[in-house]
Parts: sequence; structure tokens; C-alpha cells
Amino acid sequence: MIAYEDLYLLNEPFMQQYRESFADSLDKGWFILGNKVTAFETEFASYCGGGYCAGLASGLDALVLALKYFEFPEGSEVIVPSNTYIATILAIYNNGLVPVLVEPDINTYNIDPLKIAERITDKTRAVMVVHLYGKSCDMGTIMDIADKHGLRVIEDCAQSHGAMYRGKQTGTFGDFGAFSFYPTKNLGALGDGGALLSAAPDRIEKIKALRNYGCHEKYYNNYVGVNSRLDEIQAGFLSVKLPFLNQINAHKRKLADLYHEGLKEDFIRPVVHEDYHDVYHIYAIRHPKRDELRAYLLKHDIKTEIHYPVPPHHQQALKNKLDGAYPVSELIHQTTLSLPVSYCHNEQQIRKVIDVMNAF
Repeated sequence: MIAYEDLYLLNEPFMQQYRESFADSLDKGWFILGNKVTAFETEFASYCGGGYCAGLASGLDALVLALKYFEFPEGSEVIVPSNTYIATILAIYNNGLVPVLVEPDINTYNIDPLKIAERITDKTRAVMVVHLYGKSCDMGTIMDIADKHGLRVIEDCAQSHGAMYRGKQTGTFGDFGAFSFYPTKNLGALGDGGALLSAAPDRIEKIKALRNYGCHEKYYNNYVGVNSRLDEIQAGFLSVKLPFLNQINAHKRKLADLYHEGLKEDFIRPVVHEDYHDVYHIYAIRHPKRDELRAYLLKHDIKTEIHYPVPPHHQQALKNKLDGAYPVSELIHQTTLSLPVSYCHNEQQIRKVIDVMNAF
């Protein structure tokens, strides 16, 4: 059986270092906001090209706190792609704001920058872009639009660790870059974790207060904050894996190249362009008979996933909240299929996937 993902095999190369880091935390007896968190924040900011970082409890919290930082008036609008994972939209609702859905580009699956301007109103305060599947959005065009209209830009980088647009890393274009370290991410912890990145130190200092009940100094609360802290143990694990992130991304890109070259034209493959350095958190193809294809692959001992089966505007939790029709998003959700492309997979396994798919 070729698993879609195997978290044991994925993490096996780092096990001894994990154990050493864990033992060190146990011996020191410091588990919340200690030296390991501070070290990882510095290391991750450096990896992304500079700036400042605040470690948080999850990627969702990173999105929530990025919006919370700006204290937008209740009812303000935030533009967001219509095919994103629901977390991006939940962050908007959790701040008392209104999501305004914009369709993606059918070729890249990322928000279509040419459709952003037509959804801007006098209530629009921010654009929350999502670098889906490990491909950067068209940040040049998006930043031009945001600058023209005076909008804040928050980047959802949950799937784009190390991805670049014209040589610049995702998370470094807008006001904040929000990251998730969920275990399946290219840079994954052994539990939940997240972070916010910013070029402005004062912004990160406020985020560090917001994550810790709203205080810079214990028992003295400056803001109405939350409890969202990346813990020491997870920070230690992330510091172990971070030096290998480029290697992980390179491996996934190599497997993606095999799919690019080997799959028949029947399958709509991810687009490749010299301006974009893709890291393939997900290798998503599209096919009109997606469900039949998935069953066929499983019959041949190949597991796949669907990211995502239900578009946000059809989710029960958002019923009667998101108006409008989103045919591009629906087409993507109905036809997309995620193929094995993990650091734990080898070329022989991917070639088998290709052979089976081409026989479909």
C-alpha cells in the first residue's frame, strides 16, 4: 500500500534529535515561552529572509490574531478566496468581520487578482490571500491593488513554507504572514503549532502580548488577549526540522517533476512558471471523473486525499452567511485529487502511481 502520508516515516530521520530535544526540555523543566520558543522564532524569521516572528498555538490562531491586531471596526469586510480551507474564513468571523469571497484562477487555484478590485467597497479593510497547495499567489499584482486602495494584506502561508514569488518568500509581502506547523505541513511539528511573521518589530511585540492574555509583563494586561502560545517542546522539534526544510521541499519538487513529466494529458496538472518556486505541500491534479479515479487508485493500493471536498459556501456552519455563486470554486472542489508527494515517498512509489493513473 502506498499511503498518502505516513507521519512515522516522515519523521523517522529526525527521531534521535527529537528525543534529545525532548529530554532537554524535561531536564530544564521549562515548558511555556522559554528559550526554545525564542530560538525557533529567530531561526524561522531568518529562514524566511528576515523580520520578526511570534510562535503561536496554531495556524488558525495566527490568522485570528493577525486580524485582531488591526482592531478593524465590527462589520468591516475582508476579501478572501472562495476555495480556501474554512480556517481562513473562520478567522474573519471570529473577529466580528465579514468575509467577501473572490473566485480563484482556475489554473493556479489561488485567488484571482483581477477579480479582487471589483469586490472592494468602502467597508473593505484587508485582503487575506492563501498560498494554496504550496504555490505563491501573484503577490506583485495583489500588493499593487492593496496599495492603491489602502488595504492591509495578510498572507495565509499554512501550506507554503519556503515557497517563493520572484525569489521572495511567501509571508514577507504583506503586513503579516500566518503559518501553520500542523504535522503534515512541509515544516510540521508533532502536534499543533503556528506563527506570525512581520517585518515590523512593534507588530510582533503586540502579537506576543495578545498571545499571552494581552500582557507584556505577567499580571499586567494591556490588551484583551488570548492564550495561544507555541510550547517549548514543539518549538524544539521545529528547530530540529527547520534546517532540513529546503531538503524536504527539494524532495517534494523532485517527486512533483515525475508527475509533471509522466502523467498523461488526461490529468490537469499544476501549472509551472519561472516566477514561482512551488513547494508542493499538496500535489493536486484535476479530473472530471475524480471519484472514480480515486476508487481505482485505492483498488490498486494507492491512497489519495481530496483538498477539499466541500467549498466554504456549502458548509453547514456557514449556511446563509455566504451569498453568491462561486462556479470556479465548485469546479475545483468537484474535480481535484491530491496525490502522494511526501518526504517519506520515493521515486519508485511515485512511478507506480503514474503507471496506475495512466492506465485509468
